[in-house]
Amino acid sequence: MALPPAREIEAATLSAWPALQVAHDGLWLWRGSRGYTKRANAIHCLDPSDDGNADARLARMAAFSRQNNLPPVFRVTPLTGPGVIAALDRAGWTEFEPSRVLAIEMPAADWPVAARVRLLDHRDPVWRHAQAEMSNYDQKTIETLEALLAIMVCDSRGVLAYNADGLPAAAALASVANGIGTFVNVVARTSERGRGYGRAVVAAALNWTREAGAGQAAIQVLGANDKAISLYTSLGFSEVYRYHYRKLAA
Repeated sequence: MALPPAREIEAATLSAWPALQVAHDGLWLWRGSRGYTKRANAIHCLDPSDDGNADARLARMAAFSRQNNLPPVFRVTPLTGPGVIAALDRAGWTEFEPSRVLAIEMPAADWPVAARVRLLDHRDPVWRHAQAEMSNYDQKTIETLEALLAIMVCDSRGVLAYNADGLPAAAALASVANGIGTFVNVVARTSERGRGYGRAVVAAALNWTREAGAGQAAIQVLGANDKAISLYTSLGFSEVYRYHYRKLAA
């Protein structure tokens, strides 16, 4: 089984991580979620051939963002057509936050997990509170996260790794969509970083997605996050494609 192409990974990640508001224009997608994560608050083009009339369509979707008090953001992937890129350039949308998408074929055996780990329903407040604490979320962000978790439709688990004192040391959210395992909200407690808890929580998340039927897995990571990229490649991930965001000048 080969690594999944960009089209399949994009479909899986969009399905696994929902948005509170959605609008469609052909194969363009606008998503809004009170500003929580860029992927859930951005414009997406899901087919490179659907790039006609891009200037007007881009303006309409940017207006959706403004109407909902969100800065207009476009997520540029290999599925973004050349006509869309040209329209973004003409309108002065600038690039930021280049990122990588890594993927892996599931092996037959589990990854070793060198920590005590719990798998929880993704709506379980135990996981949500620990993840929010380690991420230093304010109350508004916590409420938005709770709203997003409540509308998730894919089979998902909150994963927590614990240190020797029983304190949550790392967290992740694992989902299976279209046979692909996806992982978001990977975070380690500041005081516990560099002690293997991030690796343990990702390994446990991988094991669960494989057991839940995923034949492949994918993860999105900031291009400048060398430590995370090193962790994922050490687990067997390899790069499939890159993407970046565009924004309008203030």
